Amino acid sequence: MKAVVMNGIGGAGMLAYVDGPDPVPGAGEVLVEVAVAGVNFMDVGVRQGMAWRDMPDPKILGVEGAGRVVAMGDGVEGFRPGQRVAWVYAPGSYAEKVVIPAGALVAVPDAIDDRTAASIMMQGLTASHFATDFYPVQPGDIAFVHAAAGGVGLLLTQIIKLRGGHVIGRVSSNDKAAVAREAGADHVIVEAEGRFADEALRLSGGEGVHVVYDGSGPATFQGSLDILRRSGTFCWYGPVLGGPGPLDIMSLPRSIKIGYATFFDHIPTPELLRARTAQLFDWIIDGRLKVRIGGEYPLAEAAQAHRDMESRATTGKLLLFP
Repeated sequence: MKAVVMNGIGGAGMLAYVDGPDPVPGAGEVLVEVAVAGVNFMDVGVRQGMAWRDMPDPKILGVEGAGRVVAMGDGVEGFRPGQRVAWVYAPGSYAEKVVIPAGALVAVPDAIDDRTAASIMMQGLTASHFATDFYPVQPGDIAFVHAAAGGVGLLLTQIIKLRGGHVIGRVSSNDKAAVAREAGADHVIVEAEGRFADEALRLSGGEGVHVVYDGSGPATFQGSLDILRRSGTFCWYGPVLGGPGPLDIMSLPRSIKIGYATFFDHIPTPELLRARTAQLFDWIIDGRLKVRIGGEYPLAEAAQAHRDMESRATTGKLLLFP
């Protein structure tokens, strides 16, 4: 079996395309042939030593994808060989085959292709959680979305619009601005230095936004605080670019609410995973949610996919094909 492993902490050059034995499913597990694997900033974080430190190297990267069931371990019900499935947070997904706990799998409808299924799991579930649980967007709310042309940002923008909200997006280039507008952003601010607050306040009528979604690292933290209205909500996410440092809670302005969103809290049970995924699939089938694929790479070129993602020049979802 071919797979991409990391041989140690470091840059994309630490990734290697190797041969290895096929995995074998244990009790409660399913062996899946991978059709498409998703690339996420989390994978970059693992490569940089921010997670999975207790797993020895070399280890196979990747947590997300779509494919077909090959075999099942003892006690698995509800799946059958040949069935199309997708998954999220199954370590080892940069491979031709992967063993996945049955609770992390969802059935893929016939109307959803493998590329779309693999693209929607991590980033779609994240965006769904942000706009429905972390801050339930209400009609008329104004949301500020950083990296609005990225994989999460594009889906988040669309879900906010589905819930009746307005979106101010921030992107780093004019090309990305067009992509964000296509997803439904009402206003787009083009800037890459963290100087967006004045324009965001102007666009929100001087009162500030109801919610800001910020996964852009410490350079944007203060600006995100500055654009929130009284009792606004700050959703901070994405550890790869680092945190803002220690916070004095008594210095937070305007009675704002601030929190750090982690993926395991988005879908803490298999039942919620399947319910939220079903909603995303329904929106896609109905044409109300569109997935933008920004790059496709052979599995052997995973290192290049990482370099492209880290360059911040890509839009949408990056995918690997075994």
